[in-house]
Amino acid sequence: MTIVDRLAAARGDVAADLVLRNGQLVNVISGEIYLTDIVIHDRHVVALGKGYSGVREVDLAGKYVTPGLIDAHVHIESSLVTPPEFARAVLPHGVTTVVTDPHEIANVLGLEGLRYMLERAKHGLLNMYVMASSCVPATDMETSGARLEADDLAPLVDHPWVLGLAELMNYPGVALGDEGMLDKIALFKQRVLDGHAPDMTGNMLNAYVAAGVQSEHECTSVAEAREKLRLGMTIFIREGTTTRNLKPLLPLITAENHSAICFCTDDRIPADLIDHGSIDYMLRSAIAAGIDPMLAIRMGSYNTARHFGLKKHGALAPGKYADLLVLPDLQDFRPEQVYRGGVLVAQEGEMVGERRESRRIDLRSTVNIQSGELDFSIRAKGEEIRVIGTVPDQVVTEHLVQQAKIVDGFAVSDIERDILKFAMVERHRASGNIGLGFIKGFGLRRGAIAGSVAHDHHNLAVIGVDDESMKTAVRAIAEMGGGLALVDGAAVLARLPLPVAGLLSELPIEAVRAQYDSMIEAARELGNRMSDPFMVMSFMGLEVIPKLKLTDLGLVDVEKFQLLELFV
Repeated sequence: MTIVDRLAAARGDVAADLVLRNGQLVNVISGEIYLTDIVIHDRHVVALGKGYSGVREVDLAGKYVTPGLIDAHVHIESSLVTPPEFARAVLPHGVTTVVTDPHEIANVLGLEGLRYMLERAKHGLLNMYVMASSCVPATDMETSGARLEADDLAPLVDHPWVLGLAELMNYPGVALGDEGMLDKIALFKQRVLDGHAPDMTGNMLNAYVAAGVQSEHECTSVAEAREKLRLGMTIFIREGTTTRNLKPLLPLITAENHSAICFCTDDRIPADLIDHGSIDYMLRSAIAAGIDPMLAIRMGSYNTARHFGLKKHGALAPGKYADLLVLPDLQDFRPEQVYRGGVLVAQEGEMVGERRESRRIDLRSTVNIQSGELDFSIRAKGEEIRVIGTVPDQVVTEHLVQQAKIVDGFAVSDIERDILKFAMVERHRASGNIGLGFIKGFGLRRGAIAGSVAHDHHNLAVIGVDDESMKTAVRAIAEMGGGLALVDGAAVLARLPLPVAGLLSELPIEAVRAQYDSMIEAARELGNRMSDPFMVMSFMGLEVIPKLKLTDLGLVDVEKFQLLELFV
């Protein structure tokens, strides 16, 4: 079909593909809710109003119709599954479009990883737009599997599914005029430039915004968000599995400023996606807290489409894509039906149609370590050590100084004070690099947990009570070619293979969710009381989130952007 066919249906000269009759349209453009018919032809809304006929006609009997939801910033890799399986999780919850930064797989495989994600999303049911990964690696204080400079990203500038440059995590570099970062910004100067500047304020923040950065999703307080909003940044309020910022930031939202606010999830695990949802969960929570439903729906759809220049998304009007939701109640935002391009893709929380198998794509090995030479011993060089202190529901950490537990001249885990040994093993180049430190908050009484998911470099993270358990866990992951493992001594108690770049499984998301849930339950038996220790661990190596983190090169003081000695 062509636009000529759509115009004929819009005039009423031919029957449309589908007419949804008697729906209460939530018009996010005019701010009204009113009864009308929605006329759909060739994947598009072609008309609103009465007097049209359709090949298929559905009476909505006064139910509400809203635009499909849009996630402003998400790393699909955190779902541990590929784009088709991620789509099966979020579509029943009303998310029809996502803007993703695939920098997790890019840090492992470079452009090969980006192409893999685009290929897996091709012809899928979910609209997946990509932001080109700006910081691969995030900084020079880590070893990643790839490096992407401006010349490497140049072919993506005009790609039809690439919208701009993803979160500029090297925020000191941007503000200080780092040549490499400015080259990337110049390359994408006519596109969208997403930010990432936790706790940045004052003159440095002014410089960061002056470089052209347009959004921020790292705000954890109203004061921080308001300062950035006043400087012209669009605020992406985030509600991930570990990063729960929605409730603290709801007081920011007003009728006057909500047009500069969007919703995003950033990182959510399979259980959260399946059980609680995605952007729909944020809408329900916001509305329950007193936010007007029209404002909430705009922040979950229309505002995001406008920010990214997605002219055919985010609203229901002639010429827009027919991505829409049908639901009985705006106060409890749970879609009964989800249409993508005018086709029913989900109903009553379930996908319509069979799961489709993806064609095979071969990727190179990405777990390459010198497992026979693992040494996690830490010879004491003083009495006090720097310790990473975890913070509930956040990926920021505390920079603690604690008395070391020293046995026979070596610093060891202290389970009575919940100070555990933490190692980051380089796994891309078999360099033998191992960063060593200690972390507080995981509560393990025995054994170790480990994973090849460690934002953003994705080296192999392991936290344990004793060195034997830590070595067993690392070897288990190497044998799987990537994944998560939980061990006790020489015994592997649970494992989850993630063979795609050490980050993803191609199994159905329900199967991955079941295995992941088993991993969390097994961790509880070892003493952990976090809701998800593996997700928390995965962020403890992210050296662009304050305050203290660990990479394969050692401890990083994020506020000073420099490596530190473990012993004070």
